[in-house]
Amino acid sequence: MNRLGFLVARTLRDETALQPLSVPQPALLADLSGKHVALIGNARALAESHHGAAIDAADRVVRINLAPMTSPTSHGTRTDWLALAVRLGTADRTRIAPGRILWMSHKRKRLDWRTATSPGFYLHPLDDFAALKARLGAPPTTGAMMIDLIARSDMASLSLYGFDFFASLSLSGNRTAGKVPHDFVKEADFVANLLKNDKRIRHIR
Repeated sequence: MNRLGFLVARTLRDETALQPLSVPQPALLADLSGKHVALIGNARALAESHHGAAIDAADRVVRINLAPMTSPTSHGTRTDWLALAVRLGTADRTRIAPGRILWMSHKRKRLDWRTATSPGFYLHPLDDFAALKARLGAPPTTGAMMIDLIARSDMASLSLYGFDFFASLSLSGNRTAGKVPHDFVKEADFVANLLKNDKRIRHIR
């Protein structure tokens, strides 16, 4: 697909045309097989932690959206996967330097050509977004989608850092929970249920 074809497919939300740009979901999940995965949320409270070394020691480090990293001590430095639902500017792309980008948003019009043609690009299926939205009763956060996705893999472990379900707000902005379209109570319950039933998953506070 050339750039013009991409722009047309994106505008029309033509999933049949866009999906060939993506690695298949089974191949993406196979990359996590046997791996220790660190998923880094953007809670402000993480900035007060000393988890950076443990994060960087994971086999796969996954960050979310603009991936604020206040210091190596709290956040580590590596980004193997970047899960996106927002546009990624050149400065942030250079700063984060992700090995692979995953487009998790159902809003295809935000997806840019550079991201869609990046190495190992993954486009999250609309059906998966809709299924989690129905389960939560609200649009899921990028973090919730990633937890749901990674939990389906044969990973060795998943450690969640920087997830407090908006209790300390987000390092990415100043909005309160009432100003975003997510249900953080339902997401907290969703993660608690996963923790109860999947011993591979840990919530690091």
